[in-house]
Order: sequence, then structure tokens, then C-alpha cells
Amino acid sequence: MSLATQKTLESSYVMRTFGRSEVEFVGGRGMTLVDAEGREYLDFLAGIGVCCLGHGHPAVTGAVREQAERLMHVSNYFYIEHRGEVAALISKLANDDMAGARLLAQAMVDGDEKGVLRAAALAPGEQVWETFFANSGAEANEGSMKLARLYAKRAGNGGNTIVCLRGGFHGRTLETIAATMQDWLQESFTPLPGGFAPCTPNDVDELRSIFDALGSEICAVMLEPIQGESGVHPLTVEFMEAARDLVHEHGALLIADEVQTGVFRTGKPFAFQTYGVEPDIMSLAKGIAGGVPAGACVAKKEIADVFRPGDHGSTFGGSCLAVATAAAVLAELTLGAYDERASEVGAYAAERLGELDAVVEVRGRGLMLGCDLVERAGDAHDVVAAMLAEGFVINATGPHTLRFLPPLICGEADIDRLVQALARVLG
Repeated sequence: MSLATQKTLESSYVMRTFGRSEVEFVGGRGMTLVDAEGREYLDFLAGIGVCCLGHGHPAVTGAVREQAERLMHVSNYFYIEHRGEVAALISKLANDDMAGARLLAQAMVDGDEKGVLRAAALAPGEQVWETFFANSGAEANEGSMKLARLYAKRAGNGGNTIVCLRGGFHGRTLETIAATMQDWLQESFTPLPGGFAPCTPNDVDELRSIFDALGSEICAVMLEPIQGESGVHPLTVEFMEAARDLVHEHGALLIADEVQTGVFRTGKPFAFQTYGVEPDIMSLAKGIAGGVPAGACVAKKEIADVFRPGDHGSTFGGSCLAVATAAAVLAELTLGAYDERASEVGAYAAERLGELDAVVEVRGRGLMLGCDLVERAGDAHDVVAAMLAEGFVINATGPHTLRFLPPLICGEADIDRLVQALARVLG
């Protein structure tokens, strides 16, 4: 159906919660998207970090096709194929046990049930991470916050306040908006749920003063290792370490929102590993199933075990289709050295972007990058529109900031084409 027809129908029947670019994508392969008129575009947004293996990857399409033909959904009242091995693989990856993760991923790909059990078996002293499967990043964050408060009540310090960072973004539900310390997102929806305290990112003194004032009233600090929606702003190692130390001194927990930073995007399975600071709970979504809606709340076993049947749930979370696709995606990422690829291509992209005269600063890790533009470059949203006309899909997070979240299959030649086009547009 044509772009003109879609615009006519959507103008009458679809809620206007997004400002849309003047293009309708109908196909794609690899790094390339195709619009309704057959024009091709290089994709440096990947559905906002979702399509981690690009478009039409056989691991994703094969898993979706095979599972859809067999069984789509039965509900969480029953055991579901693939759910256990996906959770086991996430646990290995959370421990940064790449050797163990590769053994497990290969057994999953081979359909070797005994091999899966051998690879998933626990080594002495191995940390177990348990997973609750959700549908989205917002739901994963809701689950993480519920678990932190429940842990405080049943096994921790009894607190219920969650410290969140200004400029962060945790979702669009009322609870996750309350945790998102950005006034422009909150003002229209007050009154919001309470129990949240704001802190300035990377301000260790302010964080300490909050703990001095609230102490055991705090059940958790929730943070993104790299804030994405505010313009790709990494936290410092010092701040991450201080957050970890302070929560544990006060009997609270550290929650890492890895919805955008996780699943190999920053050069490790999860961004917290690039800091050497381990959280107690983390939230995943976006790239976990390569485009099929999926999310996860992942926690250390000793924390997750406070959940009892009935405390939390989801109708669609961890569906047959979602976990089958997640199994294929995570196995491909684990076996395909995408951690190294993201690091190497990301470093190359940061260097090339930094060569542009109109770029003031490049920030981020791996293939999660943002850059600020000089004033004379104009509004970044106009740059995004001009790049779309050039055949490139990118994103702006503010009037002077561009963001790049390409599929993890992105190569140096793709970066070269992007930078050449940006040079033309920026002048």
C-alpha cells in the first residue's frame, strides 16, 4: 500500500503520538531498508537499537517462520520450548563467561539437548541469574522496580525509594515515567506514582548526600550505564562504583537499565561489563529478539527468589514466538564475535565522525554513539531529514545532537558511506 494511502488512513484513525518522517518502509536486507517506491536507505537506527542483526537475517526469519508454523502462544501456565535455555544463556552472558556461553549457544543451534544440559550445568560458585520474560523495555523496568521493592520488604532494608538519574529514560508507563527524571515527559501526566528521588548523573557528592538523607529508605538506584534518549551520555566509572558501593552499604540494590545498552551493543554482552561494576538486577529488551517484541528482567538468584507465584506476571511475556526468536538471536550474537565487531567498528565510527568539522564531540561505546554539532550546522532534526533524502536513516535526540544505533552487522565501509553523506549535508 502506498505512502499516500497510509498517510490518509493514519491521519484519521491512528493516535498522533509520533511525528513521522515522510517515508514508508516495506522491506529490508542487512543494513538496507527499502521504501514503498523501491528506494534504498542505509539504516543507522535499527528500529531504535532493536534490529541488532539487521533486516531479513536468516537466524531471525528462520526462527520466526519455524515457530509460527508450530505454535505461537500457550501462556505462562505451561512450560515452553526454548525459555529455559535462553535464560541459561543470559546467565552465562551476565557472568561474562563467553566460553561457557559459546558452548551453550552451539548446543542450542545444534539441537543437542544433552549438550545444552551439560553446558548449562553450574560450575562451583557460579553466580546464577534468573530471568522474568516481558514484552518491552518499560515492562522489564517495571519488573525490576517491583522486584527491588519486594526484596527490600521481604529480605532487605524495608525501603521503597528508588534513586534515578536526571536525563534518564526508563519507559512510557506511569511508573517508568515517574522514574524518568525529565520534566517535559512528566508534566502532562501528573500526579505520578511516588517513591523516586532524582540525582544528577556523575555527581558522586550528590548521590552520597541523598543516601545520607534517606539511608535505608532507599531500596535501589536505577541507572542506564549510558543514557541513550538524552543524547548518548556515558556514566563515569567513579559514579558507577559509588552507586554500587552505596546501595550495598545501605542494604539496597543496583538496577542497570540495559534496554538500549545491552545485548552486545557496547562491545560486551552488557554495558555494565565495560565498567567492571556488576548490578543486582538488569532490564533488557530491544535487541534481545532482533525485532520480535521481547523484554527481560534479570536478577541474581538470591534476589529473584523473593518472587512467589502471583507476585508478577505477563500474558504475552516469554511467548513461544518470542523465546524461540530470542534463542536464535542470542546464539548468533554469542557465536558470531559480535562483541569484538561492535568494539572495533564502533571505535572506527567514533574516529571518522570526529573528523567532521561540524562535529564538536563524539560520545558512547561500541555501536551506540552520539555526536554534538556546532551551531552553524542548524537543527539536528533538519540534518536527519536531509540525511533521509540522501538515503540514510539516522536519529536526533535534541536540537544539536545526532544518535547512531546501527545493526551490529555494520561494517567500516558502511561507516565510510555515512560519514561521506554527513560531510555533504553538514557542509
